[in-house]
Amino acid sequence: MSSILISRAHGLEAIELTAPDGARATLLLHGAHLVSWVPAGGEEQLYLSPTSPFATGQAIRGGVPVIFPQFNTRGPLQKHGFARNKPWQLVSAESGKDDALAVLRLTDDGASRMVWPHAFEAEISVRITGRTLEMELACENRGDTPFSFAAALHTYLRLKSSLSASLQGLSGLAYWDSVENRAHTQHEDLLRLDGSELDRIYMSVKDELMLRDTDRRLRVSQQGFSDVVVWNPGEEKGAAFSDMPADGYRQMLCVEAAQVLHPVELAPGESWAAMQVLELQ
Repeated sequence: MSSILISRAHGLEAIELTAPDGARATLLLHGAHLVSWVPAGGEEQLYLSPTSPFATGQAIRGGVPVIFPQFNTRGPLQKHGFARNKPWQLVSAESGKDDALAVLRLTDDGASRMVWPHAFEAEISVRITGRTLEMELACENRGDTPFSFAAALHTYLRLKSSLSASLQGLSGLAYWDSVENRAHTQHEDLLRLDGSELDRIYMSVKDELMLRDTDRRLRVSQQGFSDVVVWNPGEEKGAAFSDMPADGYRQMLCVEAAQVLHPVELAPGESWAAMQVLELQ
């Protein structure tokens, strides 16, 4: 194993992971935000808005934002919580004989305790090898009182063509439609984009999903997360975003491993961990 030094990307401190087989990834210390993943022999798999700001304390549009300890506006905190806007500490970054791995950590501080009065330690581990990306999010209750939280890996997948893209493996799943604000059940196996806003929380997802996009096949699976959020802002809402081009919605689909509808509850000293795995076929 050889250590990897901190470099810079988009003007911010970053870890540049490179596996011996050529797989690459870029992980910012700001928000523990993964902004690039290029599998061995492949192309960029993540969407990153070219108009997103890269500034301390600001959220980044694209890549994989870490959502913690609140999802969206489901609670009293800022949208999607504070973890994606805070600096994380580097625990380790190494390149091995067949992979590369980085671990970042976030702990409570005075600012976080003002809005969320709990002692915690969160870690994210990012591992690349071949055509596979593994992201594990973990949290430990370091205090003396229980707490609950929501979490998600808000993965923006790059699309070559939203008109031909589909997500397979959702048939039979119940979901909460955040646009219509009501519950549904998915009857079709394929979910296609039509330019309208899509915002769904699929429940009790146990099987892997497959993103099909022209000739590309990207397998999406998870362990420990019970929900999958599928989101695309659509034409109207996408055009209103200041941090994304008007046609940006055509180039991305969020498929997020999440724990939203049943938040995690941790007693003092308890830990939780969950993972999302992306594999280019």
